[in-house]
Amino acid sequence: MRVGDLIKKLRKERKMTQADLAKLLDVAPTAVSAWERNENRPLMDKLTKIAEIFGVPVTVFFEEFGVSPVPEMVQIPIIGRISCGNGVLAYEEIEGYEPIPREWLGHGEHFFLRAKGDSMSGARIEEGDLVLIRKQDTVENGEIAAVLIGDEAVLKRVYRQNGTMVLQSANPNYPPIVCPPAEARILGKMVMNVIKFE
Repeated sequence: MRVGDLIKKLRKERKMTQADLAKLLDVAPTAVSAWERNENRPLMDKLTKIAEIFGVPVTVFFEEFGVSPVPEMVQIPIIGRISCGNGVLAYEEIEGYEPIPREWLGHGEHFFLRAKGDSMSGARIEEGDLVLIRKQDTVENGEIAAVLIGDEAVLKRVYRQNGTMVLQSANPNYPPIVCPPAEARILGKMVMNVIKFE
């Protein structure tokens, strides 16, 4: 049973509505709805609170991933600003760290970016969400990547056409960004979007 399915089962057993649970968690009802559809996963702080509300051990939410009863957690940095000088990337501003189970990660180095604005809302990425990025310098056409333009890291779908890079938003209100590959650097591929409600 997946995390969202389990949350839904526990909620219905307690005869609670999505709005009831959302109020207890201090999140929007749409967040609970997205979790139950398995479109996003709540972060560890919310999972812990959900477990408290329903009187279950928090480890039940990790059975989907086949992890040990006490999952090994990894602290992933939340990067606020990235620069690139002489071809060397530097994380100039680390906002903090977010723990996630190691089993959620594949190979390679990972970091979180906090989504800004609504340019990727069509991909269910909203402002404030934490987007898990696996560091790599290439992606396939159409994949969502973190791309460094100047000193700003943006999330876009990446396409290559005739030697140029086209960065496409997932919101029709934003036109595509067309630039030579030398002006934009792919930082990594989006692995997971985790809604973060403060």
